[in-house]
Amino acid sequence: MSYYIILGVSLAICAMGFYKYLYFISLGYGFSVAAIGIALLLMFNMDLETAPAICAFLLILYGLRLGGYLLKREIKSADYNKAMKKEIKDGSGMNFFVKICMWISCAFLYTLQVSPIYFRMRNGKGTDAFSVIGAAIMALGIAVEATADHQKSKAKKANPGRFCDTGLFKIVRCPNYFGEILFWTGVFVSGVNILSGFVQWSAAVIGYVCIVYIMFGGARRLEIRQNRNYGADPEYQNYVKKTPIILPLIPLYSVEKYKFLVG
Repeated sequence: MSYYIILGVSLAICAMGFYKYLYFISLGYGFSVAAIGIALLLMFNMDLETAPAICAFLLILYGLRLGGYLLKREIKSADYNKAMKKEIKDGSGMNFFVKICMWISCAFLYTLQVSPIYFRMRNGKGTDAFSVIGAAIMALGIAVEATADHQKSKAKKANPGRFCDTGLFKIVRCPNYFGEILFWTGVFVSGVNILSGFVQWSAAVIGYVCIVYIMFGGARRLEIRQNRNYGADPEYQNYVKKTPIILPLIPLYSVEKYKFLVG
């Protein structure tokens, strides 16, 4: 029954997508994760010093940071909104049934993503090495994302017409997506040793694989846009040839040709 509660929480927050289609996968995403983290703490009433409770708190921190950042960008960045209108459909021509399907599928995916933490709590498992390591990876992922977003905002203010290749962007071209992957890897690791049965394993694996796929799809969409904007710049060409696109130290420099990736 408690799983239906966190699904209901996610559905409630994701409903903002009916106001603006993009909110299903942006603001609805971030704030849903934060709300689920709150729901987990309230439902299981765990000692805040335990690793599972810390993981739930990190869900809240992650969701509020991401949702707040996206909200601020949407309100203040006219250039970003103009660019996104060209990249992503606004959903104005989408019929209501399709929006319902999108709403339910997004909310369900977000509950799958957090399921390793939920299952640890529901199975009555407290702190152990996996939960501690998972929490540490989650915290690192948040730090990487926040740092990357700050560095890119700073670079764009200094030189709006140039690509960002400073800070974390020297190491990987999409450090914010890498931070996302790190965070959800931490979530998965935090519960991997307590998953029991086909349903729990399926939920955890599907949630993790889907979000990693989405991050690679986002990297592909960003690469296509940057190639269009900066492709004639010799500095950019040199940058993309020597800097991995999403995973540091992994010599994967482009995902543009992989059309099965949808961001």
